[in-house]
Amino acid sequence: MKPAPTAEVWFLTGSQGLYGPDTLAQVADQSRQIADQLAALPGSPARVVWKPVLTDAAAITGTVLAANSDPSCVGLIAWMHTFSPAKMWIGGLDLLRKPFLHLHTQANVELPWSTIDMDFMNLNQAAHGDREFGYIQSRLNVARKTVAGHVSDPAVGVRVHAWMRAAVGRAALRELRLARFGDNMRDVAVTEGDKVEAQLRFGVSVNTYGVNDLVEVVDSASEAEVTGLVKEYADAYRLVPELAVGGDRHESLRYAARIELGLRAFLDGGGFGAFTTNFEDLGGLRQLPGLAVQRLMADGYGFGGEGDWKTSVLLHTVKAMGAGLPGGTSFMEDYTYHLAPGSELILGAHMLEVCPTIAAGQPSCEIHPLGIGGREDPVRLVFDAAPGPAVVVGLADMGDRFRLVANEIDIVDPVEPLPALPVARAVWRPAPDLRTSTEAWLTAGAPHHTVLSSAVGTEELTDLADMLGTELLVIDADTTVRQFTKEIRWNQAYYHLARGL
Repeated sequence: MKPAPTAEVWFLTGSQGLYGPDTLAQVADQSRQIADQLAALPGSPARVVWKPVLTDAAAITGTVLAANSDPSCVGLIAWMHTFSPAKMWIGGLDLLRKPFLHLHTQANVELPWSTIDMDFMNLNQAAHGDREFGYIQSRLNVARKTVAGHVSDPAVGVRVHAWMRAAVGRAALRELRLARFGDNMRDVAVTEGDKVEAQLRFGVSVNTYGVNDLVEVVDSASEAEVTGLVKEYADAYRLVPELAVGGDRHESLRYAARIELGLRAFLDGGGFGAFTTNFEDLGGLRQLPGLAVQRLMADGYGFGGEGDWKTSVLLHTVKAMGAGLPGGTSFMEDYTYHLAPGSELILGAHMLEVCPTIAAGQPSCEIHPLGIGGREDPVRLVFDAAPGPAVVVGLADMGDRFRLVANEIDIVDPVEPLPALPVARAVWRPAPDLRTSTEAWLTAGAPHHTVLSSAVGTEELTDLADMLGTELLVIDADTTVRQFTKEIRWNQAYYHLARGL
Protein backbone atom coordinates (compact mmCIF):
# COMPACT_ATOMS: atom_id res chain seq x y z
CA MET A 1 0.00 0.00 0.00
CA LYS A 2 1.41 3.38 -0.99
CA PRO A 3 2.13 5.72 1.95
CA ALA A 4 -0.43 8.49 2.34
CA PRO A 5 0.76 12.07 1.83
CA THR A 6 1.31 14.09 5.00
CA ALA A 7 -2.06 15.26 6.23
CA GLU A 8 -2.55 18.94 6.95
CA VAL A 9 -5.10 20.80 9.05
CA TRP A 10 -5.39 24.47 8.18
CA PHE A 11 -5.71 26.96 11.03
CA LEU A 12 -7.96 29.92 10.17
CA THR A 13 -8.35 33.06 12.26
CA GLY A 14 -11.20 35.51 11.79
CA SER A 15 -11.11 39.25 12.39
CA GLN A 16 -12.09 42.40 10.44
CA GLY A 17 -10.45 45.46 8.92
CA LEU A 18 -12.18 47.80 11.39
CA TYR A 19 -9.43 47.36 13.97
CA GLY A 20 -6.61 48.77 11.83
CA PRO A 21 -3.18 47.43 10.90
CA ASP A 22 -1.60 47.56 14.36
CA THR A 23 -4.32 45.48 16.01
CA LEU A 24 -4.43 43.08 13.06
CA ALA A 25 -0.68 42.58 13.37
CA GLN A 26 -1.21 41.56 17.01
CA VAL A 27 -4.04 39.26 15.96
CA ALA A 28 -1.77 37.57 13.42
CA ASP A 29 1.06 37.19 15.91
CA GLN A 30 -1.16 35.69 18.60
CA SER A 31 -2.97 33.39 16.17
CA ARG A 32 0.41 32.04 15.03
CA GLN A 33 1.21 31.33 18.67
CA ILE A 34 -2.05 29.40 19.12
CA ALA A 35 -1.41 27.43 15.92
CA ASP A 36 2.17 26.72 17.05
CA GLN A 37 0.92 25.45 20.41
CA LEU A 38 -1.49 23.12 18.63
CA ALA A 39 1.24 21.94 16.30
CA ALA A 40 3.57 21.26 19.24
CA LEU A 41 1.15 18.95 21.04
CA PRO A 42 2.67 15.44 21.12
CA GLY A 43 1.12 12.75 18.96
CA SER A 44 -0.55 15.01 16.43
CA PRO A 45 -1.96 12.98 13.52
CA ALA A 46 -1.73 15.93 11.13
CA ARG A 47 0.45 18.96 10.52
CA VAL A 48 -1.13 22.25 11.64
CA VAL A 49 -0.71 24.90 8.92
CA TRP A 50 -1.33 28.53 9.90
CA LYS A 51 -3.09 30.70 7.35
CA PRO A 52 -3.14 34.54 7.21
CA VAL A 53 -5.85 36.27 9.24
CA LEU A 54 -9.16 36.50 7.33
CA THR A 55 -10.87 39.89 7.33
CA ASP A 56 -13.23 39.87 4.32
CA ALA A 57 -15.57 37.59 2.40
CA ALA A 58 -13.33 37.21 -0.66
CA ALA A 59 -10.38 35.98 1.39
CA ILE A 60 -12.58 33.58 3.35
CA THR A 61 -14.15 32.08 0.24
CA GLY A 62 -10.79 31.80 -1.51
CA THR A 63 -9.27 29.97 1.46
CA VAL A 64 -12.17 27.52 1.68
CA LEU A 65 -12.02 26.78 -2.05
CA ALA A 66 -8.26 26.23 -1.80
CA ALA A 67 -8.81 23.80 1.07
CA ASN A 68 -11.50 21.93 -0.84
CA SER A 69 -9.16 21.34 -3.76
CA ASP A 70 -6.00 20.49 -1.80
CA PRO A 71 -5.78 16.72 -1.18
CA SER A 72 -3.28 17.20 1.63
CA CYS A 73 -5.76 19.32 3.61
CA VAL A 74 -7.98 16.99 5.64
CA GLY A 75 -9.80 19.65 7.63
CA LEU A 76 -10.05 23.23 8.88
CA ILE A 77 -9.86 24.71 12.38
CA ALA A 78 -11.35 28.17 12.79
CA TRP A 79 -11.06 30.67 15.67
CA MET A 80 -12.47 34.18 15.88
CA HIS A 81 -9.74 36.07 17.75
CA THR A 82 -11.76 39.30 17.60
CA PHE A 83 -15.24 40.04 16.36
CA SER A 84 -15.53 38.83 12.75
CA PRO A 85 -18.94 39.80 11.30
CA ALA A 86 -20.41 36.47 10.29
CA LYS A 87 -22.07 37.54 7.05
CA MET A 88 -18.53 37.57 5.64
CA TRP A 89 -18.37 33.82 6.26
CA ILE A 90 -21.60 32.81 4.51
CA GLY A 91 -20.14 32.28 1.05
CA GLY A 92 -17.15 30.32 2.28
CA LEU A 93 -19.05 28.12 4.72
CA ASP A 94 -21.69 27.38 2.10
CA LEU A 95 -18.96 26.01 -0.18
CA LEU A 96 -17.12 24.09 2.54
CA ARG A 97 -16.45 20.42 1.72
CA LYS A 98 -13.84 19.55 4.34
CA PRO A 99 -14.31 18.62 8.03
CA PHE A 100 -14.57 21.66 10.28
CA LEU A 101 -13.66 22.34 13.90
CA HIS A 102 -14.61 25.51 15.74
CA LEU A 103 -11.96 26.16 18.39
CA HIS A 104 -13.32 28.49 21.05
CA THR A 105 -10.16 29.70 22.75
CA GLN A 106 -8.21 32.89 23.44
CA ALA A 107 -4.59 33.97 23.47
CA ASN A 108 -4.33 34.44 27.25
CA VAL A 109 -5.13 31.95 30.00
CA GLU A 110 -5.73 34.53 32.73
CA LEU A 111 -7.01 38.09 32.59
CA PRO A 112 -4.54 40.86 33.56
CA TRP A 113 -6.98 42.24 36.09
CA SER A 114 -4.93 45.24 37.24
CA THR A 115 -4.08 46.51 33.73
CA ILE A 116 -7.01 45.48 31.59
CA ASP A 117 -8.32 48.34 29.41
CA MET A 118 -10.43 48.76 26.28
CA ASP A 119 -7.49 48.13 23.97
CA PHE A 120 -7.10 44.72 25.60
CA MET A 121 -10.86 44.13 25.42
CA ASN A 122 -11.03 44.98 21.71
CA LEU A 123 -8.12 42.68 20.90
CA ASN A 124 -9.10 39.69 23.06
CA GLN A 125 -12.79 39.21 22.42
CA ALA A 126 -13.12 35.63 21.21
CA ALA A 127 -15.92 35.24 23.77
CA HIS A 128 -17.76 37.79 21.63
CA GLY A 129 -16.56 36.85 18.14
CA ASP A 130 -16.99 33.09 18.48
CA ARG A 131 -20.62 33.51 19.49
CA GLU A 132 -21.27 35.42 16.27
CA PHE A 133 -19.44 32.67 14.41
CA GLY A 134 -21.35 29.90 16.19
CA TYR A 135 -24.61 31.52 15.12
CA ILE A 136 -23.81 31.59 11.43
CA GLN A 137 -22.60 27.98 11.49
CA SER A 138 -25.89 26.91 13.05
CA ARG A 139 -27.88 29.14 10.70
CA LEU A 140 -26.21 27.46 7.70
CA ASN A 141 -26.39 24.00 9.32
CA VAL A 142 -22.60 23.56 9.05
CA ALA A 143 -21.47 20.17 10.36
CA ARG A 144 -18.65 20.80 12.81
CA LYS A 145 -17.12 19.95 16.15
CA THR A 146 -16.87 22.68 18.78
CA VAL A 147 -14.06 22.56 21.34
CA ALA A 148 -13.80 25.18 24.09
CA GLY A 149 -10.80 25.93 26.30
CA HIS A 150 -7.21 27.11 26.11
CA VAL A 151 -4.89 25.07 23.93
CA SER A 152 -2.57 24.56 26.91
CA ASP A 153 -5.29 22.45 28.56
CA PRO A 154 -4.52 18.76 27.83
CA ALA A 155 -8.24 18.01 27.53
CA VAL A 156 -8.48 20.44 24.61
CA GLY A 157 -5.58 18.76 22.86
CA VAL A 158 -7.14 15.32 23.30
CA ARG A 159 -10.41 16.45 21.74
CA VAL A 160 -8.74 18.29 18.86
CA HIS A 161 -6.54 15.28 18.12
CA ALA A 162 -9.58 12.97 18.13
CA TRP A 163 -11.17 15.21 15.50
CA MET A 164 -7.94 15.27 13.49
CA ARG A 165 -7.79 11.49 13.50
CA ALA A 166 -11.37 11.30 12.29
CA ALA A 167 -10.49 13.76 9.52
CA VAL A 168 -7.52 11.59 8.51
CA GLY A 169 -9.84 8.57 8.45
CA ARG A 170 -12.40 10.40 6.32
CA ALA A 171 -9.68 11.39 3.85
CA ALA A 172 -8.47 7.78 3.65
CA LEU A 173 -12.03 6.60 3.11
CA ARG A 174 -12.69 9.04 0.28
CA GLU A 175 -9.62 7.78 -1.59
CA LEU A 176 -10.20 4.08 -0.86
CA ARG A 177 -10.49 1.44 -3.56
CA LEU A 178 -11.64 -2.00 -2.44
CA ALA A 179 -11.24 -5.30 -4.30
CA ARG A 180 -13.77 -8.06 -3.67
CA PHE A 181 -12.44 -11.49 -4.59
CA GLY A 182 -15.71 -13.19 -5.41
CA ASP A 183 -19.11 -12.29 -3.99
CA ASN A 184 -20.36 -12.40 -0.42
CA MET A 185 -21.41 -15.57 1.38
CA ARG A 186 -24.62 -17.01 -0.07
CA ASP A 187 -27.91 -16.23 1.71
CA VAL A 188 -26.30 -13.89 4.26
CA ALA A 189 -28.21 -10.62 4.65
CA VAL A 190 -26.04 -8.26 6.69
CA THR A 191 -23.02 -8.45 4.38
CA GLU A 192 -25.10 -7.08 1.51
CA GLY A 193 -25.18 -3.35 0.87
CA ASP A 194 -25.58 -0.52 -1.61
CA LYS A 195 -22.17 0.11 -3.19
CA VAL A 196 -23.40 3.10 -5.18
CA GLU A 197 -24.69 4.78 -2.03
CA ALA A 198 -21.42 3.93 -0.26
CA GLN A 199 -19.44 5.69 -2.99
CA LEU A 200 -21.77 8.68 -2.89
CA ARG A 201 -21.76 8.90 0.91
CA PHE A 202 -18.22 7.83 1.77
CA GLY A 203 -16.22 8.08 -1.47
CA VAL A 204 -15.08 4.43 -1.47
CA SER A 205 -15.04 2.50 -4.76
CA VAL A 206 -16.02 -1.17 -4.37
CA ASN A 207 -15.60 -3.60 -7.27
CA THR A 208 -15.42 -7.37 -7.73
CA TYR A 209 -12.60 -9.40 -9.30
CA GLY A 210 -12.46 -13.06 -10.18
CA VAL A 211 -10.61 -15.17 -7.65
CA ASN A 212 -8.61 -16.76 -10.43
CA ASP A 213 -7.34 -13.31 -11.45
CA LEU A 214 -5.69 -13.36 -8.03
CA VAL A 215 -4.57 -16.98 -8.44
CA GLU A 216 -2.56 -16.04 -11.53
CA VAL A 217 -0.60 -13.51 -9.50
CA VAL A 218 -0.19 -15.94 -6.60
CA ASP A 219 1.21 -18.62 -8.89
CA SER A 220 3.65 -16.18 -10.48
CA ALA A 221 5.56 -15.45 -7.25
CA SER A 222 9.17 -16.59 -7.55
CA GLU A 223 10.72 -19.25 -5.34
CA ALA A 224 13.29 -16.71 -4.14
CA GLU A 225 10.54 -14.32 -3.05
CA VAL A 226 8.77 -17.14 -1.23
CA THR A 227 11.96 -18.21 0.54
CA GLY A 228 12.65 -14.67 1.67
CA LEU A 229 9.14 -14.21 3.08
CA VAL A 230 9.26 -17.58 4.86
CA LYS A 231 12.44 -16.43 6.60
CA GLU A 232 10.58 -13.28 7.68
CA TYR A 233 7.88 -15.48 9.19
CA ALA A 234 10.45 -17.49 11.13
CA ASP A 235 11.99 -14.32 12.53
CA ALA A 236 8.67 -12.68 13.49
CA TYR A 237 6.66 -15.59 14.92
CA ARG A 238 6.96 -18.81 16.86
CA LEU A 239 6.77 -21.39 14.08
CA VAL A 240 5.42 -24.79 15.06
CA PRO A 241 7.97 -27.48 14.13
CA GLU A 242 5.96 -28.96 11.25
CA LEU A 243 6.01 -25.58 9.44
CA ALA A 244 9.72 -24.94 9.90
CA VAL A 245 12.30 -25.74 7.24
CA GLY A 246 12.50 -29.52 7.08
CA GLY A 247 9.10 -29.96 8.72
CA ASP A 248 6.50 -32.15 7.06
CA ARG A 249 4.12 -29.16 6.54
CA HIS A 250 6.74 -26.65 5.42
CA GLU A 251 5.33 -26.59 1.89
CA SER A 252 2.03 -25.32 3.31
CA LEU A 253 3.89 -22.37 4.83
CA ARG A 254 5.53 -21.67 1.49
CA TYR A 255 2.13 -21.64 -0.19
CA ALA A 256 0.82 -19.27 2.47
CA ALA A 257 3.74 -17.00 1.63
CA ARG A 258 2.89 -17.29 -2.04
CA ILE A 259 -0.67 -16.13 -1.27
CA GLU A 260 0.66 -13.10 0.61
CA LEU A 261 3.01 -12.15 -2.21
CA GLY A 262 0.20 -12.47 -4.74
CA LEU A 263 -2.28 -10.50 -2.66
CA ARG A 264 0.19 -7.68 -2.07
CA ALA A 265 1.09 -7.52 -5.73
CA PHE A 266 -2.56 -7.47 -6.83
CA LEU A 267 -3.62 -4.86 -4.27
CA ASP A 268 -0.63 -2.58 -4.75
CA GLY A 269 -0.81 -2.86 -8.51
CA GLY A 270 -4.45 -1.77 -8.51
CA GLY A 271 -4.13 0.88 -5.82
CA PHE A 272 -6.41 -1.03 -3.44
CA GLY A 273 -6.36 -0.34 0.29
CA ALA A 274 -8.93 -2.97 1.27
CA PHE A 275 -10.25 -6.33 0.10
CA THR A 276 -12.55 -9.23 0.89
CA THR A 277 -12.39 -12.99 0.46
CA ASN A 278 -15.05 -15.70 0.68
CA PHE A 279 -14.50 -19.33 1.66
CA GLU A 280 -17.31 -20.29 -0.76
CA ASP A 281 -15.41 -18.86 -3.73
CA LEU A 282 -11.73 -19.80 -3.65
CA GLY A 283 -11.19 -20.69 -7.31
CA GLY A 284 -7.75 -22.20 -7.75
CA LEU A 285 -6.45 -21.20 -4.31
CA ARG A 286 -5.22 -24.21 -2.39
CA GLN A 287 -5.74 -22.58 1.03
CA LEU A 288 -8.19 -20.09 2.43
CA PRO A 289 -5.99 -17.02 2.94
CA GLY A 290 -5.25 -16.74 6.65
CA LEU A 291 -1.70 -15.71 7.48
CA ALA A 292 -1.57 -13.41 4.45
CA VAL A 293 -4.76 -11.61 5.47
CA GLN A 294 -3.56 -11.20 9.05
CA ARG A 295 -0.29 -9.65 7.94
CA LEU A 296 -1.93 -7.35 5.39
CA MET A 297 -4.30 -6.07 8.06
CA ALA A 298 -1.30 -5.38 10.29
CA ASP A 299 0.04 -3.14 7.50
CA GLY A 300 -3.18 -1.10 7.35
CA TYR A 301 -5.25 -2.87 4.68
CA GLY A 302 -8.96 -3.24 5.30
CA PHE A 303 -10.42 -6.75 5.26
CA GLY A 304 -13.81 -8.39 5.56
CA GLY A 305 -14.52 -12.11 5.61
CA GLU A 306 -17.25 -13.76 3.55
CA GLY A 307 -17.26 -10.84 1.13
CA ASP A 308 -18.15 -8.29 3.83
CA TRP A 309 -16.96 -5.16 2.06
CA LYS A 310 -18.58 -2.75 4.55
CA THR A 311 -16.51 -4.09 7.45
CA SER A 312 -13.42 -4.04 5.24
CA VAL A 313 -14.06 -0.36 4.45
CA LEU A 314 -14.55 0.40 8.13
CA LEU A 315 -11.40 -1.47 9.15
CA HIS A 316 -9.20 0.47 6.74
CA THR A 317 -10.72 3.73 7.95
CA VAL A 318 -10.25 3.01 11.65
CA LYS A 319 -6.69 1.83 11.04
CA ALA A 320 -5.93 5.14 9.31
CA MET A 321 -7.42 6.98 12.30
CA GLY A 322 -5.31 5.01 14.79
CA ALA A 323 -1.99 5.17 12.93
CA GLY A 324 0.87 5.81 15.37
CA LEU A 325 -1.21 5.21 18.50
CA PRO A 326 -0.61 2.39 20.98
CA GLY A 327 -2.97 -0.53 20.64
CA GLY A 328 -4.27 -2.21 17.52
CA THR A 329 -7.28 -2.64 15.27
CA SER A 330 -8.68 -5.87 13.83
CA PHE A 331 -11.46 -7.55 11.92
CA MET A 332 -13.59 -9.33 14.52
CA GLU A 333 -16.71 -11.42 14.96
CA ASP A 334 -18.83 -12.10 18.05
CA TYR A 335 -18.69 -15.87 18.35
CA THR A 336 -19.91 -17.18 21.71
CA TYR A 337 -20.64 -16.19 25.32
CA HIS A 338 -19.44 -16.99 28.82
CA LEU A 339 -22.68 -16.61 30.79
CA ALA A 340 -21.50 -17.27 34.33
CA PRO A 341 -23.61 -14.90 36.51
CA GLY A 342 -21.69 -11.77 37.42
CA SER A 343 -18.77 -12.46 35.07
CA GLU A 344 -20.41 -12.62 31.63
CA LEU A 345 -17.97 -12.32 28.71
CA ILE A 346 -17.91 -12.41 24.91
CA LEU A 347 -15.43 -14.57 23.02
CA GLY A 348 -14.66 -13.07 19.64
CA ALA A 349 -12.68 -14.66 16.82
CA HIS A 350 -13.02 -15.65 13.18
CA MET A 351 -12.08 -18.63 11.06
CA LEU A 352 -8.53 -17.32 10.63
CA GLU A 353 -8.44 -13.60 10.08
CA VAL A 354 -7.70 -11.64 13.26
CA CYS A 355 -5.05 -8.91 13.07
CA PRO A 356 -1.86 -9.42 15.12
CA THR A 357 -1.74 -5.71 16.06
CA ILE A 358 -4.05 -6.64 18.98
CA ALA A 359 -1.91 -9.60 20.14
CA ALA A 360 -0.78 -9.80 23.78
CA GLY A 361 2.56 -11.34 22.84
CA GLN A 362 4.43 -12.98 19.99
CA PRO A 363 1.91 -14.90 17.85
CA SER A 364 2.36 -18.56 17.11
CA CYS A 365 2.33 -19.54 13.43
CA GLU A 366 0.38 -22.79 13.15
CA ILE A 367 -1.48 -25.03 10.72
CA HIS A 368 -4.77 -26.75 11.50
CA PRO A 369 -7.69 -28.26 9.59
CA LEU A 370 -10.59 -26.02 8.61
CA GLY A 371 -13.98 -27.68 8.36
CA ILE A 372 -15.29 -25.40 5.60
CA GLY A 373 -14.00 -24.27 2.25
CA GLY A 374 -12.94 -27.65 0.91
CA ARG A 375 -9.25 -26.77 0.58
CA GLU A 376 -5.93 -27.70 2.17
CA ASP A 377 -5.32 -26.91 5.84
CA PRO A 378 -4.60 -23.18 6.10
CA VAL A 379 -1.74 -21.51 7.97
CA ARG A 380 -2.65 -18.87 10.54
CA LEU A 381 -1.36 -16.86 13.50
CA VAL A 382 -2.74 -17.87 16.89
CA PHE A 383 -2.76 -15.54 19.92
CA ASP A 384 -4.83 -13.92 22.65
CA ALA A 385 -5.68 -10.24 22.44
CA ALA A 386 -3.94 -7.87 24.83
CA PRO A 387 -6.14 -6.78 27.77
CA GLY A 388 -7.32 -3.18 28.03
CA PRO A 389 -10.09 -0.77 27.03
CA ALA A 390 -11.33 -0.96 23.45
CA VAL A 391 -14.35 -0.51 21.24
CA VAL A 392 -16.13 -2.76 18.76
CA VAL A 393 -17.97 -1.04 15.93
CA GLY A 394 -20.07 -2.37 13.07
CA LEU A 395 -21.48 -0.85 9.87
CA ALA A 396 -24.88 -1.94 8.52
CA ASP A 397 -26.96 -0.86 5.53
CA MET A 398 -30.47 -0.14 6.86
CA GLY A 399 -31.97 0.40 3.41
CA ASP A 400 -32.44 4.16 3.65
CA ARG A 401 -29.11 4.91 5.36
CA PHE A 402 -25.94 3.39 6.77
CA ARG A 403 -25.79 2.84 10.52
CA LEU A 404 -22.72 2.61 12.73
CA VAL A 405 -23.09 0.91 16.11
CA ALA A 406 -20.27 0.99 18.67
CA ASN A 407 -19.88 -0.75 22.01
CA GLU A 408 -17.27 0.26 24.55
CA ILE A 409 -15.58 -2.85 25.99
CA ASP A 410 -12.74 -4.08 28.19
CA ILE A 411 -10.61 -6.83 26.68
CA VAL A 412 -9.67 -9.34 29.40
CA ASP A 413 -7.56 -12.47 29.64
CA PRO A 414 -9.44 -15.71 28.97
CA VAL A 415 -10.83 -17.26 32.15
CA GLU A 416 -8.76 -20.34 31.36
CA PRO A 417 -6.20 -21.19 28.64
CA LEU A 418 -7.60 -22.15 25.22
CA PRO A 419 -5.21 -24.89 24.02
CA ALA A 420 -7.76 -26.51 21.70
CA LEU A 421 -8.91 -23.32 19.93
CA PRO A 422 -6.61 -22.96 16.88
CA VAL A 423 -7.42 -19.33 15.98
CA ALA A 424 -6.57 -15.87 17.23
CA ARG A 425 -9.17 -14.54 19.65
CA ALA A 426 -10.25 -11.77 21.97
CA VAL A 427 -12.28 -12.04 25.17
CA TRP A 428 -14.08 -8.94 26.38
CA ARG A 429 -16.54 -7.57 28.88
CA PRO A 430 -18.99 -5.22 27.14
CA ALA A 431 -20.34 -2.04 28.72
CA PRO A 432 -22.57 -1.67 30.59
CA ASP A 433 -23.08 -5.44 30.89
CA LEU A 434 -23.58 -8.34 28.52
CA ARG A 435 -27.37 -8.41 28.75
CA THR A 436 -27.83 -4.69 28.03
CA SER A 437 -25.09 -4.64 25.40
CA THR A 438 -26.44 -7.56 23.39
CA GLU A 439 -30.07 -6.47 23.65
CA ALA A 440 -29.13 -2.99 22.41
CA TRP A 441 -26.90 -4.39 19.65
CA LEU A 442 -29.65 -6.70 18.40
CA THR A 443 -32.28 -3.96 18.64
CA ALA A 444 -30.09 -1.77 16.44
CA GLY A 445 -29.71 -4.51 13.82
CA ALA A 446 -25.94 -4.19 14.09
CA PRO A 447 -23.79 -6.76 12.24
CA HIS A 448 -21.95 -9.79 13.56
CA HIS A 449 -18.75 -8.72 11.79
CA THR A 450 -17.11 -5.78 13.52
CA VAL A 451 -13.93 -3.78 13.84
CA LEU A 452 -12.28 -4.07 17.26
CA SER A 453 -9.90 -1.26 18.17
CA SER A 454 -7.85 -0.54 21.25
CA ALA A 455 -6.24 2.40 19.43
CA VAL A 456 -9.23 4.71 18.85
CA GLY A 457 -12.38 5.21 20.86
CA THR A 458 -15.87 6.64 20.93
CA GLU A 459 -14.91 10.27 20.45
CA GLU A 460 -13.02 9.60 17.22
CA LEU A 461 -15.89 7.45 15.93
CA THR A 462 -18.41 10.15 16.85
CA ASP A 463 -16.39 12.77 14.98
CA LEU A 464 -16.09 10.49 11.95
CA ALA A 465 -19.84 9.81 11.90
CA ASP A 466 -20.55 13.55 12.08
CA MET A 467 -18.15 14.22 9.19
CA LEU A 468 -19.83 11.54 7.09
CA GLY A 469 -23.37 12.50 8.03
CA THR A 470 -23.89 8.91 9.15
CA GLU A 471 -25.90 7.58 12.08
CA LEU A 472 -23.90 6.36 15.09
CA LEU A 473 -25.43 4.53 18.05
CA VAL A 474 -23.15 4.13 21.07
CA ILE A 475 -23.51 1.47 23.77
CA ASP A 476 -21.56 2.53 26.85
CA ALA A 477 -21.70 2.54 30.65
CA ASP A 478 -24.77 4.82 30.64
CA THR A 479 -26.84 2.79 28.15
CA THR A 480 -30.25 1.41 29.02
CA VAL A 481 -32.25 -0.61 26.52
CA ARG A 482 -35.29 1.58 27.05
CA GLN A 483 -33.48 4.83 26.24
CA PHE A 484 -31.47 3.18 23.45
CA THR A 485 -34.69 2.03 21.77
CA LYS A 486 -36.05 5.56 21.97
CA GLU A 487 -32.86 6.88 20.35
CA ILE A 488 -33.30 4.48 17.45
CA ARG A 489 -36.88 5.70 16.96
CA TRP A 490 -35.82 9.36 17.10
CA ASN A 491 -33.05 8.66 14.62
CA GLN A 492 -35.45 6.97 12.23
CA ALA A 493 -37.58 10.11 12.18
CA TYR A 494 -34.57 12.43 11.92
CA TYR A 495 -32.83 10.64 9.06
CA HIS A 496 -36.09 10.25 7.17
CA LEU A 497 -36.71 13.97 7.39
CA ALA A 498 -33.07 14.88 6.78
CA ARG A 499 -33.09 13.16 3.38
CA GLY A 500 -35.38 15.93 2.15
CA LEU A 501 -33.46 18.79 3.71
